[in-house]
Amino acid sequence: MANHKSSLKRIRQEKARRLHNRYYGKTMRNAVRKLRATTDKAEATNMLPSVVKLLDKLAKTNLIHKNKASNLKSKLAHHVNQLA
Repeated sequence: MANHKSSLKRIRQEKARRLHNRYYGKTMRNAVRKLRATTDKAEATNMLPSVVKLLDKLAKTNLIHKNKASNLKSKLAHHVNQLA
């Protein structure tokens, strides 16, 4: 167990950050999964901007890498454009 006050505080902060990051990471994965599962073009077109916004926010806060966000956005846009 930690002996310093700063170590105890750091443990508390890391726990809170871990929960925050896990929540947003899971939310992002679910949003991407839901968009990929969509077969209706109109619905997918409406969902795409919100998913892109979420990816940009997570990349900005370094929760995911900016290139990963770009790759996901590109693949999702391609998926939406391929829908009939």
